[in-house]
Amino acid sequence: MIYLLAVVGAITVAVLLWRALGPQPAAVAPHRTSVAPDDDPEFLRGLDKHRKKDGKDDGTPPAP
Repeated sequence: MIYLLAVVGAITVAVLLWRALGPQPAAVAPHRTSVAPDDDPEFLRGLDKHRKKDGKDDGTPPAP
């Protein structure tokens, strides 16, 4: 029984040392979450340019 505990302890120590000193996992690159069109600054900027180009911009906000 004491040998079984010694083996489990040795394996535990080996795993902990491997996790602490072993190869580090690759860093996960942050992924860009999708943005809804009404929250996307590029989309809104394009709409604004399109409205100004068409001459429909009278300075008042659109009706809801």
